[in-house]
Amino acid sequence: MAASSATGASPEAPKIVWNETQRRFETEDKKAYIEYVLRHDGKVMDIIHTFVPSSKRGMGLASHLCVAAFHHANSHSLSIIPSCSYVSDTFLLRNPSWNSLLYSEDLRSNI
Repeated sequence: MAASSATGASPEAPKIVWNETQRRFETEDKKAYIEYVLRHDGKVMDIIHTFVPSSKRGMGLASHLCVAAFHHANSHSLSIIPSCSYVSDTFLLRNPSWNSLLYSEDLRSNI
């Protein structure tokens, strides 16, 4: 299973893997990652940190990491708290379609 192929995926779409033990999504080389903690009995994913090394910046990795985390939350019926400033101030502003997954105190009784 290659991360990309000559006939298919673009080189800008790195393979992102879920590291459940360390509660993060990361690139295969583990150098770029997004960390989270689970809250409210595991029903809310609080994204607390995004890291991309300077050698890999400008490639869209942070956005790919966010998309992986948001897809995971969506497929597992989790809400998201965007504590990480990249997620709240950059990713969500550029991708408002993900706002429907954001945790709200008003919805707390439904979680």
